[in-house]
Amino acid sequence: MTTTPGVSETYRPAYEPPELPEISLAAELALLLRVLSQYGYRDLRAGHVTVAQPDGSLLINPRELCWPEVRASDIVTIDRDGVKLAGRYNPTIAYGIHLELRRLRPDVGVIVHNHPTHAGTWAACLRVPPIYDQTSASIPHELVLVDEYAGNFTGMDEARAAALAFGDAEWGLLANHGVLITAPSIGDAFMRAYTLEWRAHRAWEVETLGGGRAMDPDVALAYGRHFEPMGKSWWEAAMRMELHRDPSVLE
Repeated sequence: MTTTPGVSETYRPAYEPPELPEISLAAELALLLRVLSQYGYRDLRAGHVTVAQPDGSLLINPRELCWPEVRASDIVTIDRDGVKLAGRYNPTIAYGIHLELRRLRPDVGVIVHNHPTHAGTWAACLRVPPIYDQTSASIPHELVLVDEYAGNFTGMDEARAAALAFGDAEWGLLANHGVLITAPSIGDAFMRAYTLEWRAHRAWEVETLGGGRAMDPDVALAYGRHFEPMGKSWWEAAMRMELHRDPSVLE
């Protein structure tokens, strides 16, 4: 192990990020939608995210708006059966996968579904992208491939079948469809969604050049276990960048 002269090997600088303004849960969801739209999750109005609130209700993105234009005041509130409780707009008609998955796993905090550019390509090929670099290894959980897709999630039978097939997975590719991600918090959801599209993009680049050497599975797992708890700082940085770009997201 190399060290900087005069600096103890046990020295670890304190992490002191710039301060963020007070951000409501609805505003944080709006920020998630906007940030992910910059990292491959940009299928216009397609895709949906739900966030559990302490009272049991769910926040969901508005059906009428594209992810990059959503503000905090646009977020819709529904109950666990999908009944709209509050909001100017309407929830997506495809929220069935959220409701069914939460019935199976009531403690899940956040669920993300979308059709990101590169991860969607691997899903269409029914292949899980290998881990070729450090960032791709940021999440230690197994990335699953779920081959259960009946056209959409608007029917509850189809949504229930997909939820059962996904089971206890933390994140996965949906064959011929897109991605499904669960997480305890919005920050964790961001890191999983970001890492998934990065991993899919990097693997596509490597294999386009003729292939490469995937990371040793044990090394990748160890890195993911070390890095995932630090993902909060990445989410804070992503929020700051979006707030600099357009502070109206908090309105």
